[in-house]
Amino acid sequence: MAHFDRTIPPGGEGKITLKVNTRGYQGKIRKRAKVYTNDPRRNVEVLSIKAFVKVPIYLSSKYVYLRGLAGRKITKTVRIRAEGNKLLKLEQSHFDLSKKVTYRIEEVEAGRIFKVHFTSIPGPAGTYQGVLKLKTNYPERPEITIRVMGKIRKGGKG
Repeated sequence: MAHFDRTIPPGGEGKITLKVNTRGYQGKIRKRAKVYTNDPRRNVEVLSIKAFVKVPIYLSSKYVYLRGLAGRKITKTVRIRAEGNKLLKLEQSHFDLSKKVTYRIEEVEAGRIFKVHFTSIPGPAGTYQGVLKLKTNYPERPEITIRVMGKIRKGGKG
């Protein structure tokens, strides 16, 4: 969202205020805004904002893509890290792909770092999608949702 002075006299100064909604973002972000002017030599300027969004629980990815050949296992891992001061607890609240995918939560560092390993169940070619929802003990983020998508194609000659 931007607010700005509509008219600035030649040689004068103006003010531009940019607000960035960081909901859904984590870690380093960079946003840009174009400013159009009536100056024939510099009719477009680009403003750049860099920020680091702190979150109570960091996920290496909110999405898992399992792509590969039919009849083979495909494994992907999502890392979860507690950024808050208290130890993190995770428990399954919903998983709707139990016929297509298995998952296993590995606690790497007690209450701090976890790995969630997703493995496709070997089967025929096709596509699927679903979610794993994990309940946490962090009131700031009571639930983590990881979307899982699979695209399994027929095996070909290698």
